[in-house]
Amino acid sequence: MEEIGRLAGGIAHDFNNLLTAIRGSASLALAELPPGEGPREDLEQIEQAADRAAALTRQLLAFARRTVLQPEIVDLGAIVRRLQPILRRLIGEDVRLETNTPAEAGCVLADPGQIEQVIVNLVVNAGDAMPNGGTLTIEVGEIELAESIATPTQPEPARAMTSLSVTDTGVGMDEATLDHLFQPFFTTKGPGKGTGLGLATVYGIVRQSGGTVTARSQPGVGSTFTVYLPRVNPTGVVGLEPPRATASGGKKTGRILVVEDDSGVRRFASRVLEAAGYEVLTAIDGASAIEVAAGANVQLVLTDVVMPGMSGRDVATALSASQPDVRVLYMSGHADKGIVHGGVLEKDVSFLAKPFTAQSLLAAVEDVMAPAGDD
Repeated sequence: MEEIGRLAGGIAHDFNNLLTAIRGSASLALAELPPGEGPREDLEQIEQAADRAAALTRQLLAFARRTVLQPEIVDLGAIVRRLQPILRRLIGEDVRLETNTPAEAGCVLADPGQIEQVIVNLVVNAGDAMPNGGTLTIEVGEIELAESIATPTQPEPARAMTSLSVTDTGVGMDEATLDHLFQPFFTTKGPGKGTGLGLATVYGIVRQSGGTVTARSQPGVGSTFTVYLPRVNPTGVVGLEPPRATASGGKKTGRILVVEDDSGVRRFASRVLEAAGYEVLTAIDGASAIEVAAGANVQLVLTDVVMPGMSGRDVATALSASQPDVRVLYMSGHADKGIVHGGVLEKDVSFLAKPFTAQSLLAAVEDVMAPAGDD
């Protein structure tokens, strides 16, 4: 499983560069076409296919535990309650959804977006296990994690934990199926019905977040999946991560140095920033970035993290020495060690995940470029 995870992480890293260029080029071409003219439908299909590929890549990264986590203290019950309208639509009208989420009964330190993905994946699987309808129950509680409920290969010490369980009254699974449940690309669904990455994604996210996940099931009885995460003090609790604001309109000002060894990503980012009004300088690696910046006052460095020669961290350190006020926005396709420790993004580091869109790029740049103290 670990070897497959490393392979998946490496593939996803390169693939995210390709997806950034593919989707970005399609969006730039669409922006030049009037509504209803030219090959708009074909370009829109390219965008949609790239989005689906990006979702698949995110699942691979989650399984490989290469996702960049931005943890907050979150209330699992609050997340479930916020997701309820979406979850009801996912499972269909013939499945009854019941929840038991006591207030402030389940606070953990985790990435809200990743926890949302865990819940959605478990609920979708539970709904698929009840083709003729049934009851789906989501419960959040607090327990002392004992050795008896830990996985045999990954025992956990007894400690205060928060549990999130998803139970269905569906077809259930036998022991042979349970043995392979969290392996990537293993699925009990028919051809074309699933990728086999849903539970592998859940496994990766939970393990990277410091928890464990178990499954209990019997044929004809139903299944229960339980996620255990370390409990924390509910101070400064949030529910779901608030939607990120899009970049505001109007021409921008400032000089940005884009440091990226992938030509497709570099071209897309540069064109988007120039169209917004920024002055853009480019460099294909760290050495050329230092040379380019030597004769220019740069306000922001947008740099890839992993590049041949100097890393993005090294580039930022070198440029900060000569231009102390320069701001840095890192971009990457997975959890790189240069700015991430144990899968968690370093404090006060600005990060843009690949693949990104023109809108998410501009929003991230505007956020980093905003004067200190602005909301």
